Amino acid sequence: MNRALLVVALMAFGTAVHAQCRDAVVLVHGNTGDPSDWDNTYTELMSRGYNSSEIFRPSWGSKSCAACNNHNGWEETPVYDALNSALNASCTGKIDVIGHSMGVTLAAQQINYLGIQSNVDTFVGVAGAYRGLWSCGTYPYNVQNSTCGYWGLSVSSPFLDWLYGKPIANKVYSIKSWYDQVVCSTGYCTVGGVHSSQIAGENASYTYNQYGHFYLQAYTYTKQVDLIQ
Repeated sequence: MNRALLVVALMAFGTAVHAQCRDAVVLVHGNTGDPSDWDNTYTELMSRGYNSSEIFRPSWGSKSCAACNNHNGWEETPVYDALNSALNASCTGKIDVIGHSMGVTLAAQQINYLGIQSNVDTFVGVAGAYRGLWSCGTYPYNVQNSTCGYWGLSVSSPFLDWLYGKPIANKVYSIKSWYDQVVCSTGYCTVGGVHSSQIAGENASYTYNQYGHFYLQAYTYTKQVDLIQ
C-alpha cells in the first residue's frame, strides 16, 4: 500500500512539474523604447502563471535619438544576450519572442545570428516594419540617417533584403493596424502590395484598426499572450 501511494505521489509530482514547465519569453521594445513599455504584457503573463525569471525584457539602443539606432552595433548586444539567456533558462528548451516596431526586425536578426530558429516556438511581431518604411525612402535614395540606412528600415535596404524570408520560429504571427502613424506615416502601409508589418512566411496576421503604432503594443497584450500559449 505504501509503495502504491508513493508511486501515485511521484506521478502527481511529475505532472505538477510538467504543468509548470513553459517556454521562457523575450519581449523586445521598439526604437527609443523601454522595457516598461511591455508592462501590460508582463502583467498578463504573470497573471497566467509565469514567473519573473521566465520573462526577459532587454533594454537596447539610444533612448533620446531615434535616428541614431539601427541593426548594427551596440543595439544588438542586449537582445542577443537576452535571447541566449532565455534559452538557457527555459525548461522546455524553447522560447517565445514578442517584438514591437524596430524590436521586431532586431529580434529576428539576432535569432538568425544565434542560429536558434528551431528553438523559437512562437514569434509575434507587433507594428513592425519588416518590409521597410516609406518615410525612410527606398535604399539608397533619400536615406537620411542610421535608422533608414544600410542597416536600417529604408525599403529594400541591404539589411531588410537579407532578413526577408529567413526562418525565425516554428510559428510566426503579426499584429498590425492600417492607422499606424509610424508604419503608415506617408499614407501608404504596404510595400509590394503587402502591409509592411506582415512577416514573410507568417502563420496569420491580426488587424486592430482602433489602435495606432504605440497602442498596438500596449493594448493587444491579451492577444500577444494568447498567441504564445
